[in-house]
This record gives sequence, structure tokens and C-alpha cells, in this order.
Amino acid sequence: MDLMGMMGKLRETQQKIEDTKKRLDTVLIDEQSTDRTLKVTLTANRVIKSISIDDALLEDKEQLEDYLILVLNKAIEKATKVNEAELDAVAKMDMPMIPEMDNLFK
Repeated sequence: MDLMGMMGKLRETQQKIEDTKKRLDTVLIDEQSTDRTLKVTLTANRVIKSISIDDALLEDKEQLEDYLILVLNKAIEKATKVNEAELDAVAKMDMPMIPEMDNLFK
């Protein structure tokens, strides 16, 4: 592949990555505490969309704080996995093969 062809492929891949990022704004990740008193929803781009707190948790500040940390971290971890898998798939599928470039994505 010539240099101009590679540059065009890189631009095309960059556009697909941007399109994938926009689509990931619509992919929602739900997570909740084991007792279902705290629920969070965020996008695969790790933007919090909603938090639902049962009234019973409002009486115990320390428990609420602990639940927020645990549930948000679990949701962020799930969203990160989805995000990375989607973006890696686009990058690996569409990137032109340039010697030694494959090591940059590991």
C-alpha cells in the first residue's frame, strides 16, 4: 500500500473510531448493590446517566458512601471493558498493516 493509501486508511479508521465513540454514548451500563438499594447507570464512555438511592440508605451516610464507591467502580470497570473492546475491534480491523505498528497497540 502506498503512503497516500495508508494515510487515507488512517483517516477512515479515525472516523470509524469517532463514530464508535459517539455510539458508545448510547450504550448503557447498569450496576447495583447486592441488596438493590443503590443503582447506577452510565454510558460505555463512562458518563454517569443516573443514580437511584433507596430511602433506607439515606439514613446511613457511611453505608451510602461505601455503596457509591463499590457500585460506581464496578460500573466503570464494566463500561471500560465494553469501551476498550469496541474501540480495539475498530482499530484492529481497519488499521493498515505497517511494520512494527502492531506493537503500539499492546
